[in-house]
Amino acid sequence: MPSKNSIYLNMKTNILQNTLFFLLIGFYLFAGYNHFASPTFYLPVIPPYLSQWAKEINILAGVFEIALALLLIPSRTRLFAVKCIIIMLIAFIPSHIYFIQKGEFIIGSIEMTPIKSWIRLLIGQPILILWAWWASKSEIKIFG
Repeated sequence: MPSKNSIYLNMKTNILQNTLFFLLIGFYLFAGYNHFASPTFYLPVIPPYLSQWAKEINILAGVFEIALALLLIPSRTRLFAVKCIIIMLIAFIPSHIYFIQKGEFIIGSIEMTPIKSWIRLLIGQPILILWAWWASKSEIKIFG
């Protein structure tokens, strides 16, 4: 029989995991929406070798982020959505490398430096990947 402490710890973990799960959905809904609301924030950070398709890439990124956020909701599509989010985050790595190469610049109202870009690449991206993976383990059932 599990101890009271292990039951309490499991309950706290579930609450944290479910909270992070809902935040993940909100994060990608907002990020996707922002591609349409503020395209000028994203267009300058698309690497030059992709610049001829910058508008299309920005739109696709927004559509995918919104779609994947919605696919997180039903439990039967959650694993697929998480795998796609992780693939998408990996696909964004060239953009983060471009940040590093670009040096100091301003994106929206944020001043980027090579150090900030390295932190985004080496710490931020893995955290986003782990967040998606861990929050997806939530057993909460909204639909299906």
